Amino acid sequence: MVKPERIREYSHQDPKKLRENTLLMAATLVACGIDFEKSILFQQSKVPMHTELCWVLGTITTMPRLAHLPQFKEKSESLKNIPLGLYIYPVLQAADILLYKATHVPIGQDQAQHIQLAQDLAHTFNRRFGQTFPIPHSLISDGPSQRIKSLREPMKKMSKSHTDPKSRLDILDEPDVLLEKIKKAMTDFTSEVTYEPEKRPGVTNLINIHSLFTGKTPDEICKEAVELNTGQYKLVLADIVIEKLSPIRADILRLTKEPAYLDEILKKGTERATELATNCSEEVMNKVLGTDTIQEVKNITNTANIM
Repeated sequence: MVKPERIREYSHQDPKKLRENTLLMAATLVACGIDFEKSILFQQSKVPMHTELCWVLGTITTMPRLAHLPQFKEKSESLKNIPLGLYIYPVLQAADILLYKATHVPIGQDQAQHIQLAQDLAHTFNRRFGQTFPIPHSLISDGPSQRIKSLREPMKKMSKSHTDPKSRLDILDEPDVLLEKIKKAMTDFTSEVTYEPEKRPGVTNLINIHSLFTGKTPDEICKEAVELNTGQYKLVLADIVIEKLSPIRADILRLTKEPAYLDEILKKGTERATELATNCSEEVMNKVLGTDTIQEVKNITNTANIM
């Protein structure tokens, strides 16, 4: 699903900018290798059943449960007025998952509690209204991607929403920007390149990035860098990152110049997603409101149209 809007900005974002971000996200996913013939790529807000199911699921969870989710606590601390959208966002995430009866969901470790919420909501709904949703299971990689930290604060995760752009590697960064960010990444005063997560988190973070981009183990990387100091190693790493990201960046920029092509991908994806979502939504509403309630509403609507 293409969900480019950030929670804090959604209601204030310029519609033109929102559309640009939507197409940019679609272009990014395609450039990164998502096959839209095999996968359904669509704009979530174009399928209203997401918010309908969110409302239903919202009636079977509680405010204290949502308030205790770590991401809400973290993000709400910096807000003077907390929007309802931020508060119920985990319920919408659960709806995104359950609406398509997903069985496995790839996530980062920071989303584990949100998957637990989706599991609990599925259990609760099934218990009250009969078997409807499979219980989704999380797929959490134990590879280096889960260990990537901020370039400026290597004890914290790398985040796209951090206020300091130098803390992360953005896929659209130009080569000279990537080089500068890696050169200025926080390390320490020891010149050797060693993998010591507790003692040397900064250098360890760079090695993890290296491992992610090449598939090499930290031991292999350290052996290759045995004659390098950390400054020299940063230049080696920058070359690797630039080589891997530059073709993707070029594809993204090319695709963003073809908005009609991206629109067609999203349109076809929305049609496929809507068909799946409609089937699940009708099943849910029939169970909540009573069998054939949806059909009765359709009959009433059709009668009104005829009159």
